[in-house]
Amino acid sequence: MIYGLVLRVRHLLYDKGWKKSYSASVPTICLGNIAAGGTGKTPHTELILRTLQEADKAAVLSRGYKRKSRGFQTVAPDDSAWRVGDEPLQIAAKFPAVEVAVDKDRVRGCEKLALSGARVIVLDDAFQYRRLQADLNIVLVDYAKPIFKDRLPPWGRLRDLPSRIRKAQVVIVSKCPAELSEEERADWRTRLKLTPSQQLFFTTLRHCTPKPVFPEGDSHYLYAKRLILISGIANDTPLRKYLSDNYTLSRRLAFPDHHRFSRKDIKAISAAAKENPIACLMTTEKDAQRLRDCTNVPQNVRERLFYVPIEATFLTEEEAEAFTWTVRSILK
Repeated sequence: MIYGLVLRVRHLLYDKGWKKSYSASVPTICLGNIAAGGTGKTPHTELILRTLQEADKAAVLSRGYKRKSRGFQTVAPDDSAWRVGDEPLQIAAKFPAVEVAVDKDRVRGCEKLALSGARVIVLDDAFQYRRLQADLNIVLVDYAKPIFKDRLPPWGRLRDLPSRIRKAQVVIVSKCPAELSEEERADWRTRLKLTPSQQLFFTTLRHCTPKPVFPEGDSHYLYAKRLILISGIANDTPLRKYLSDNYTLSRRLAFPDHHRFSRKDIKAISAAAKENPIACLMTTEKDAQRLRDCTNVPQNVRERLFYVPIEATFLTEEEAEAFTWTVRSILK
C-alpha cells in the first residue's frame, strides 16, 4: 500500500505539472515495461534500430545499469561492460553506425546526442523516467508473466502501477509462442484494459546461430552432445529449452542478473570445463559482454565458450509493417 501510494503521488505531481517534464529537441522513442526485468528490452531496442534506417542517424541512450563510470559516456564497440554496462555495449557492438551513450540524466543525455547529430533517440528502459517526455512510448509485457496476474512489491514484480500501461501508444506482448489465435489476441487487449487508440503487437524471440565469445573459439565444439550453460540473466529458461533440442545439459552455472564475474567464478567455470572435457560451453549474449572483461579466462574456456544471439520478431508480416509505419511516423 505504501509503495503504491508513493507511485500515485509521484505520477500525480508530473501529471498536474507540479514537477517539470522536458521534451528533447529531436524525436524520442521510449522503450520500457511495467514489471521488473526479463521482458526482452534489449532485443526490442535492436528491433527498433533495425526498423529505423541508417539514414535516420539514430542514437540509443541508456542508464547503463551497474556500470562503474559516471555522467554522460559514449559507448564504443570495443568498450568494457564494467565501464558502460553490458546492454549498451551489446547494442554498440551490433550497430556500429549507431551512436550509443549512457547517462543517468536522460534530459542531459538527449541534448548531448542531439548536439552530436542524432535525428532520433531510442530511450532504453525510460518509461518510469517522468522528467523526460518521449514522443512515442512503447511498453513490453511478458507473455508468460502478464501484469494483470502480478502485484506490486513485496508480493510481486511490478515496478509501476498497472494502469500506467494506458499512457503508452504501443504495447508489445513479448516472448509469445509462434502462433496466437484472434481470440487470444482480443483477450489480451481486454485483460490489459487498453484503449481503442492503443496499438497492440505480439513478438517472439528467435535464437540465432551461436558465436564465439573469444577469438580463439573453436567451432568444432558446437558439434558436441553435452553442454555447460553459464547464465547471469533474469530468466534463462527459454535458452535452456532451445539448447535442449541439440544438447544434454551436463552442468548449469547460474548467476544473478547483470552479474560481474569474479576470479572465483572463472575458476568455477574452468573447473566445470575440466570435469567435462568434450562439452561445449554456452552463455547468453549479455553475459558474453561481461565475460570478455575478465582477463583471467583460461584457454580451455576461451576456445569452447560461445553465446547465442537472440532477435525479437513479430508474429506476422502485417504487424511488422504497422510497427514500422508507427515508428517512422514520429520522424515526419
